[in-house]
Amino acid sequence: MPLAMRKKVFITAALTGSGSTQDRSDKVPRSPEQIADAAIAAARAGAAVVHCHVRDPETGIPSRAVPLYREVVERIRASDVDVVINLTAGMGGDIVFGPTDSPLPLAGDGTDMVGAAERVAHLEACLPEIATLDCGTMNFAEADYVMTNTPGMLRDMAQRMASLGIQIEIEAFDTGHLWFARQLVDEGIIPAPVMVQLCMGIPWGAPDDLNTFMAMVNNVPGDWVYSAFSIGRHQMAYVAAAVLSGGNVRVGLEDNLWLEKGRLATNAELVERASTVIQAMGVGIMTPAEVRAELQLTRRELP
Repeated sequence: MPLAMRKKVFITAALTGSGSTQDRSDKVPRSPEQIADAAIAAARAGAAVVHCHVRDPETGIPSRAVPLYREVVERIRASDVDVVINLTAGMGGDIVFGPTDSPLPLAGDGTDMVGAAERVAHLEACLPEIATLDCGTMNFAEADYVMTNTPGMLRDMAQRMASLGIQIEIEAFDTGHLWFARQLVDEGIIPAPVMVQLCMGIPWGAPDDLNTFMAMVNNVPGDWVYSAFSIGRHQMAYVAAAVLSGGNVRVGLEDNLWLEKGRLATNAELVERASTVIQAMGVGIMTPAEVRAELQLTRRELP
């Protein structure tokens, strides 16, 4: 395909995620105050969008608690920094089976499978501009569990997000996820403008080799807006790859803990490094206002 780089791209900072990184870096924010402060610092460094999960402030374990999300959003919106808020809706679909010779009943420890209304309850309470929709089921290598997103569940969640006026960010971990996302768009469940995040290198989804990445890119319809990232040591290489392919960029501690070998990163430092790469390629950095204009977002106050 011919090069068709954007004149400007936006940077999303994925601040903390839902992985077990809290004990591998003291830079990973845990409390709502720390997450909000990380969001503000990332925005000051050049991120137009901040992607937020929440964690138990004491243990750092990922959480779905609505009050924690609300505090994060309140703190960001009360600051003097403008940034587009993007909340995850990916949690609440984890199934941990029993031993391989007796998978049922499910293992009680680790299974977190709830209904669509509960999976989006924090969105209704916070009204972010963007929320994620993981458009498929897949195995995760971090632990022996399945991220479960059935077609019915995804249709229900997407309809609830759209009815709240929240922009849906499709998260695609493999080409089949893009296939189903196109189906949801064709059915009118995901409205335009359509936005997708290409998630590379997450076992056992799409590997982060460039051939697979371009297969993902080539499965994105031409009128969709897309962004891309890879986890771990290839994070900055995929900043360049995303820009070169015509996409936008995501970095942050959800996906990579290191600024360089032997040096743990902060979210702001990763945004700064990404901004340097992008501008060295002759491409500009979008502001939150420019992102809102392109994606037709409306910044709303807490209900």
